[in-house]
Amino acid sequence: MTDTTLSPTDLPAFAGRHIGPDDEAVAQMLAAIGRSSLDDLTSTAVPDAIRATQSMDIAPAESEAAVVKELRALAGRNSVLTSMIGLGYYGTVVPAVIQRNVLENPAWYTAYTPYQPEISQGRLEALLNFQTVVSDLTGLSTSGASLLDEATAAAEAMTLMRRSSKAAADAVLLVDEAVFPQTLAVMRTRALPLGIEIVVADLSGVTSADALGESAGGRAVFGLLVQFPDLHGRLRDHRALAAAAHDAGALVTASADLMALTLATSPGEWGADIAVGTTQRFGVPMAFGGPHAGYMSVRAGLERTLPGRLVGVSVDVTGAPAYRLALQTREQHIRREKATSNICTAQVLLAVMASMYAVYHGPRGLRAIALRIHAHAEALAGALGEGGVDVADGARFDTLSVSVPGRADEVVATALAEGTNVWRHDADTVIVSVDETTDLHDIATVCRAFGVAEPGRVEIAEPGWGEALDRTSDYLTHPVFSSHHSETAMLRYLRRLSDRDFALDRGMIPLGSCTMKLNATTEMLAITWPEFANLHPFAPLDQTEGIRALVSELEQWLCDITGYDAVSLQPNAGSQGEFAGLLAIAAYHRSRGEAERNICLIPASAHGTNAASAVMAGMKVVVVKTDTITGNVDMDDLKAKVEEHRDDLAAIMVTYPSTHGVFEDTIKDLCAMVHDAGGQVYVDGANLNALVGLAQPGRFGADVSHLNLHKTFCIPHGGGGPGVGPVALREHLAPFLPNHPLDPEAGPETGVGPVSAAPYGSAGILPISWAYVRLMGGAGLRRATEVAVLNANYVAARLRDSYPVLYSGEDGLVAHECILDVRPLTKATGVSVDDIAKRLIDYGFHAPTMSFPVAGTLMVEPTESEDKTELDRFCDAMIAIRSEIDAVGAAGNAATSVLRGAPHTALSLAGEWDVDYSREEAAFPKGVDPLAKYWPPVRRIDGAYGDRHLVCSCPPPEAFED
Repeated sequence: MTDTTLSPTDLPAFAGRHIGPDDEAVAQMLAAIGRSSLDDLTSTAVPDAIRATQSMDIAPAESEAAVVKELRALAGRNSVLTSMIGLGYYGTVVPAVIQRNVLENPAWYTAYTPYQPEISQGRLEALLNFQTVVSDLTGLSTSGASLLDEATAAAEAMTLMRRSSKAAADAVLLVDEAVFPQTLAVMRTRALPLGIEIVVADLSGVTSADALGESAGGRAVFGLLVQFPDLHGRLRDHRALAAAAHDAGALVTASADLMALTLATSPGEWGADIAVGTTQRFGVPMAFGGPHAGYMSVRAGLERTLPGRLVGVSVDVTGAPAYRLALQTREQHIRREKATSNICTAQVLLAVMASMYAVYHGPRGLRAIALRIHAHAEALAGALGEGGVDVADGARFDTLSVSVPGRADEVVATALAEGTNVWRHDADTVIVSVDETTDLHDIATVCRAFGVAEPGRVEIAEPGWGEALDRTSDYLTHPVFSSHHSETAMLRYLRRLSDRDFALDRGMIPLGSCTMKLNATTEMLAITWPEFANLHPFAPLDQTEGIRALVSELEQWLCDITGYDAVSLQPNAGSQGEFAGLLAIAAYHRSRGEAERNICLIPASAHGTNAASAVMAGMKVVVVKTDTITGNVDMDDLKAKVEEHRDDLAAIMVTYPSTHGVFEDTIKDLCAMVHDAGGQVYVDGANLNALVGLAQPGRFGADVSHLNLHKTFCIPHGGGGPGVGPVALREHLAPFLPNHPLDPEAGPETGVGPVSAAPYGSAGILPISWAYVRLMGGAGLRRATEVAVLNANYVAARLRDSYPVLYSGEDGLVAHECILDVRPLTKATGVSVDDIAKRLIDYGFHAPTMSFPVAGTLMVEPTESEDKTELDRFCDAMIAIRSEIDAVGAAGNAATSVLRGAPHTALSLAGEWDVDYSREEAAFPKGVDPLAKYWPPVRRIDGAYGDRHLVCSCPPPEAFED
């Protein structure tokens, strides 16, 4: 058979589909910026000292069909057995209407974080539904819009309890011994650098403050965490425990199963202050561990301490209800070193799926599913008991802890031989969990594994756990959860919501620093294949050979691309990759007997997550000045700070190209200066889209980076998540990568512990980035970077006369993004960046990034996927808006102008018109095609009103009446 694989230097056909401008357009754009070729452009923009001298040895696939075939082969190496492992991951049935119209729909998966709420009303409503589901089921007043997974949500609860409790500084966290092992492990990883001590104890008999203190070894307690139901499946009445904790001045967190809470008393009713968990079993596949939407809800009084994002209800300028992100929780990391969390993301796409699962089934449907799950667990327990097998007594929902002295391995092997995975807890105990997919055949298989007779039928019945545990309170009473149970109604509801949003399927999203590029359909295909989607993260190693091979190959490609020696794909967000990288640096210093090195230098222009991550890793932040003219790191100030902290310098965190969109030519000097003082160099990989194929951080002096696969490597943003933020580092730091207690292959024995619940984080979406790299090959990846730099410079060249470009490098060139300075215009006319952002909606665009990294500016990143036609459409719109600004300046009417009135809805055109500009000028400015017009569903939203009148769950329908 002839080998038709392309060589690493061949430009594959797929590159022409991923990259927007064709050869003719590239030539025109180069002429506009005065460059003879792409190589001329990048050789001028990128400093010679860091340029890669060799091409990446990554051969592209022959075609998209060939990549699909390769993925099929990898999928075929996985074995999808019936999973009854549990431990927080369960089989679930994804309603086809949700899979096709949310998970596989680019209107949902290519949207960005809802920072422009007027054009994000659909996903904001879906997230408000999510918050309502979580709040109702947990019995706590306020829920966030999702977190990364159950274990990291528990870790966030730990720090929330610490800062909310008035207990002594040396107080401990009490964790019940029956929590999921991965949850405890992640909490320990987070606790160590913060100096928090975790005490694990059996809390089942604790009913007083004195007993609580005894469990803590006589120490004060600031918080405690219990699993509900616990690792062994037990539902325990924690009322006395919660009261004892409160008497001792501690807070209580329940890590709770939402499906169980449709039948069991909610944590809020038995005294918990906080609830955390995962919504995975609400219609989101196990996906070898993720992505899944974690959750956190809190009692009244704690809502302003929530990490992550919170959706609230506000009003627009007409007084109509409208949704927005509330309380600035969306960007807690803007507090930098004072942040209480580095979370700046969510799992929006997965939260939308979970919320729609609840909408589709409604409260009665969810309860029916839960009753069926419980009935199968009881049928299995009855059969085992009748067969003489010892099953733990007490109330349970879906999980059995079965005692088989000395026989656990035999039982597990017998079940495996019949195609079922159960969990070996220890040599004498097997844990079995049933789920929505379990049927009588599965029960029979397990019974045979234990050597008992199978039950003849499964009786659906009320649990009868007793008054303390049986749920009596209502939930999901809002009409949205009883209105869309037919497929027709559900389909139309999903369509209505998606129509209210602006995503990449509509047009360009030119957000600086966020890299909104094409997520090709071929790249997306494999994520719903059952061979990837239905894998349990703790399934036996030999059942997951395909996904592990994919992970290994992707890790190696990322090493080849970045010049680093090792990669971990466990971090499931960029913030977690930052944290993992800093943990590795801290562990490295400790291993050398230099634990006193705890100073992290961070330029003033850095991403806010940098400082927050450094504090979480136990470091102290020292800010380095940046030049007000160039935006570059002030090398004199850096030298002074390095000398001042030479003995305790741990690291410097820099973004390259800089947050200002410039290739700083001092980067190698910076690295050398820090290394000379014994520190390590962390290069934030947020802007890797400007480096791939041109320069390698691991070769020009960096020691560690995190890489945003959801930016540079095409994993969709999903309306604000999921993301993947792998950590890549040099050989000397490799022993300190994350690892995992339940997977020996997921990291080194000497690792820092897990940073995510699953061994490989959000493994279910790694096929996307694998396919992207395989389709592009080394040459395609380099061309993508070159065109990303070209597109940014073309936009800068076209707009420079209308909006000054704030920072630039050699010969006035920028990197892959440019900053437009609006401040002089604002000072002269009163027109703000907000006015421009909202007016762009009328022109059919999402706004660039506003006021970051410099207040009063717009940061534009066009990416390589936008063609010249779309770039020109955007530039024409921005130039037309500049003309509108000039008119405002001449008239002095900013407050009554079309800019301040933007965005304009279709309804606004139909009503009274008492403004100085025409309806046509408002809705159909020059260049807008009436047949392709995007209509925002609401006018400009009053954010302050929403914060003053905080409503974070579904408002009553009457709120939307005239």
